[in-house]
Amino acid sequence: MSGMGDEAAVGGQCSVHVPRSARSVLERAREGAGAELELPRVSRFPAIQAGQPAIERLEPTSALVGYRGPTACAAAGITYRQLDYWARTGLLEPSVRTAYPASSQRLYSFRDVLLLKIVRRLLDAGVSLQNIRVAVSHLRGTDAEDLTGLTLMSDGATVYECTTPQQVVDLLKGGQGVFGIAVGAVWRELETALSRLHAERTDTGETMVGQDPADELAQRRNRAG
Repeated sequence: MSGMGDEAAVGGQCSVHVPRSARSVLERAREGAGAELELPRVSRFPAIQAGQPAIERLEPTSALVGYRGPTACAAAGITYRQLDYWARTGLLEPSVRTAYPASSQRLYSFRDVLLLKIVRRLLDAGVSLQNIRVAVSHLRGTDAEDLTGLTLMSDGATVYECTTPQQVVDLLKGGQGVFGIAVGAVWRELETALSRLHAERTDTGETMVGQDPADELAQRRNRAG
């Protein structure tokens, strides 16, 4: 099969696609008409120019994608002052690139932004920074698959980690959990938000433009008009 495709790609005749009887008829017709009649040719689909790079689309969760401070703030729903304070005090530093040396910009991973969003919600619930530090440290070391199955419960003083629905029920019955965060739901919400925002490739530094469905719809309407 590879020989057939290569022959077709350079413009050669591909006899495999022409029945023997039909080929003999075409050849006789070509002999009678001179060089004007050409045999059918086979081309590849989709047509790709030689040397044209393949389009690589990276998911927001990819390790090759990083997010600068303003993007992380927009996705996590926090202010840049909060982001800067949490980084400087060690509550939540970016794992891709810090602000040192001073000429560099912080670059956050998807998990970093997820934790930023969770920290904000814990603060809104009245959880102390000391307990939040413990929770962040624990979540950083949790595998992604386990992370999406967690539910964080809090009574405002302590953060509880629940891995099953029954554990959530038990906490509620005991009056220990009055505030819950389904990490999996936050994860999916963040994926959608970050896919619409600019990002940066961690290997090349290339800026990746987000795809906002609303913008695409507006562009289509403008072209139609």
